[in-house]
Amino acid sequence: MEQYVIKGGNPLVGEVDIAGAKNAALAILSAAIMTDETILIENLPDVRDINVLLEAISEIGAQVERVDKSTVKINGSTIGNLSVDYEFIKKIRASYYLLGALLGKYKHAEVPLPGGCNIGSRPIDQHLKGFRALGADVDICHGAIVAKAENLHGSHIFLDVVSVGATINIMMAASMAAGRTIIENAAREPHVVDVANFLNSMGANIKGAGTDVIRIRGVETLHRTEYSIIPDQIEAGTFMFAAAATGGDITVRNVIPKHLEATTAKLEEIGCEVEEFDDAVRVRAPHTLHRTHVKTLPYPGYPTDMQPQIAVTLALAEGTSIVTESIFENRFKYADELSRMGANIKVEGNSAIIDGVKKLTGARVSAPDLRAGAALVIAGLAAEGITIVDDIVYIQRGYENFEDKLRSLGAEIERVSSEKEIQKFRLRVG
Repeated sequence: MEQYVIKGGNPLVGEVDIAGAKNAALAILSAAIMTDETILIENLPDVRDINVLLEAISEIGAQVERVDKSTVKINGSTIGNLSVDYEFIKKIRASYYLLGALLGKYKHAEVPLPGGCNIGSRPIDQHLKGFRALGADVDICHGAIVAKAENLHGSHIFLDVVSVGATINIMMAASMAAGRTIIENAAREPHVVDVANFLNSMGANIKGAGTDVIRIRGVETLHRTEYSIIPDQIEAGTFMFAAAATGGDITVRNVIPKHLEATTAKLEEIGCEVEEFDDAVRVRAPHTLHRTHVKTLPYPGYPTDMQPQIAVTLALAEGTSIVTESIFENRFKYADELSRMGANIKVEGNSAIIDGVKKLTGARVSAPDLRAGAALVIAGLAAEGITIVDDIVYIQRGYENFEDKLRSLGAEIERVSSEKEIQKFRLRVG
């Protein structure tokens, strides 16, 4: 099992390029099978989740050609199997986007109930409600969702809760349903907009993505396109908080600053200096950080995927901060690991109360999920001494070349797979 071994204490300084957005890419790759013509997708992040989904798409019969690590060609004309294998679904939750794509194109899909990071209950009832409203029969059989329809028709759908996954899945199916669909209380995240833009570039007719009302006029067929995925706002935010926690100075490049506004606002609140450019953001932390309160909310609020990163940073800030999680109930599993490093963090219900400490010290910790794993790496980079992060397979699901990018900023971090390699690292760094 691979681990990261880190010697902390260096301020991270330099420039880093941000990869394409994983969450946008997963949905766009699924939507790519909705035409019989060849689709070219660029700016793909080279991460485990993407590679698993491409395997799943290939397994149902689509032609998948990796042009290079960030570019892929997909042709869905040879799909012969409308049932996705459980092996893929248990690895990544976002395989459920194949439901909306297959249902839209073939009016039939079978996808096992999803897996992914264990960060709390993420019911898919809103997805199923949407499919039923479009005229599909949806059943759960032998652990799989089976959706079938003679024909799909437009409908007026009001989502009971704001759900990115349901918004995207319904949008995909509705783009090939007869007539007009309106999705109300739709998610507004940048990757919802990116998927809508991608579908529109294939000939779909979707308006209002990025607002809470999306209007879709169904079309009979979709066609070839070439498309570049938006930058990953969560990867960008992770490096921005790495600058804050280590007292560094990092410029994140290839970003859309507007997508980072909630993160930027909090960094400025705690005492960082943030400078925005057309496609880059520079974060400096020249002074002691101070307390703040933050609550996760759907976009444009503060993202749940950035919650562990700000908590780690606030663990080193003066005063008492409160972090409230309103999206997922299991998102504080990193708190015990952070306490092992000397943080003063107490979880009460859906809030974490953090009393800032002067320093963290290195320890052996375990990544409980993707974003918490990245946050523990930030903690290790800011801490005195050596930190070992176990279970980094979670981190590799969503961050491309994470350790290489950190090393380019001056971090002392290595990916290792044995105690012997850990000892060699300890000897080398002294």
